[in-house]
Amino acid sequence: MSVQSAAPAEPRGFSLVQYAVCLKGIVWREALRFLHQRERFVSALVRPLVWLFIFAAGFRSVLGVSIIPPYETYVLYDVYITPGLIAMIQLFNGMQSSLSMVYDREMGNMRTLLVSPLPRWYLLTSKLVAGASVSILQVYAFLLIAWFWEIEPPTLWGYLTILPALILSGLMFGALGMLLSSLIRQLENFAGVMNFVIFPMFFASSALYPLWRVREGSPWLAFVCEINPFTHAVELIRFAFWGQVNFTSLAVVAGCAALFLGAAIIAYDPSRGMLMRREG
Repeated sequence: MSVQSAAPAEPRGFSLVQYAVCLKGIVWREALRFLHQRERFVSALVRPLVWLFIFAAGFRSVLGVSIIPPYETYVLYDVYITPGLIAMIQLFNGMQSSLSMVYDREMGNMRTLLVSPLPRWYLLTSKLVAGASVSILQVYAFLLIAWFWEIEPPTLWGYLTILPALILSGLMFGALGMLLSSLIRQLENFAGVMNFVIFPMFFASSALYPLWRVREGSPWLAFVCEINPFTHAVELIRFAFWGQVNFTSLAVVAGCAALFLGAAIIAYDPSRGMLMRREG
């Protein structure tokens, strides 16, 4: 018997347990970072609460909301903007999570993650899942505070039916932030890019006002709002909070999440993406 035939065969691939251990480690690391950065949690809640308790209270009597799906009756303005504020929490968290990736890349921690023998797409997806999990915790903390101001779904099931929408929108915003982080070389440049992306997406959407009002004032701006992925994330959350499904928004959010994640995986490919540009 030859030496080659006597040698034990090397295992191919990885087991489900190994994939699960990797996912657990990345999620746990993100959770510990979130717990140690309490100001991140506070800032994530202060921003939407200011909009809810100050902006919405000031414009409640000025900006009336007519009966539009999924609402079956007139709703207060602060009730209307709540889904938009939820999406804003997830958008900011997606950008903050990507900011940590830029920091890890500069400090060298990202290289430790990317040289793992596990597939790179799985490592990036695990990082994305970890960031989305943190954003969901922030959203439910916001909903708990809003409940004391009588902002709640028509039934308690709304807190459960909104969960799939939060998962999908959190993955989309996290994938968008991950894609942006692959295009930025220095940590100082990320803040400007965040403002350039966050505020146009937020204001050119249905987060603060119905699209029919925008269409009355500016048809071209209404078109921009309709093709904005943030608009569809807001509507997906809005319908889910009321126990309904907006299938158009569901398709757009799912498609954008897959597109952004695929682009981010390609951008983090050392032969085609970030590493090649850095060496160049």
